[in-house]
Amino acid sequence: MPPPPPPRPQDLPEEDEALKPKEYPLNPLESAKNLNVGNQYMKKGNYRAAANRYKEATLWDPGSAEAFERLGEALEHVHDFVPAREAYTKYLDLAKDAKDADAIRRRIAKWPKASASKTLPPNNDR
Repeated sequence: MPPPPPPRPQDLPEEDEALKPKEYPLNPLESAKNLNVGNQYMKKGNYRAAANRYKEATLWDPGSAEAFERLGEALEHVHDFVPAREAYTKYLDLAKDAKDADAIRRRIAKWPKASASKTLPPNNDR
């Protein structure tokens, strides 16, 4: 009987704690804390920092419609429309009866589509 194969790199535990990916178990209190800090950043006009906090809140509580709504707002302020659209879409999925759903859909419709200018032009070299 041959010996068992050596463990693959992805099976080995990470020795350096700093390099381990952060785990986000469901924690609504931590999510609420990040929402509150994000709200403070929004009031100060620091939309990128607010977006980071709201993103963290969505990781701690993926069912928090408020966190996704706020994330969309913050990303919209910094004109980061693709992730803002994703955040708003998730918000609308979670909050089926949201009163502002139509307004959000109208705003999203005005945004530029996924940037076509970033794609390469067709190759006409024949």
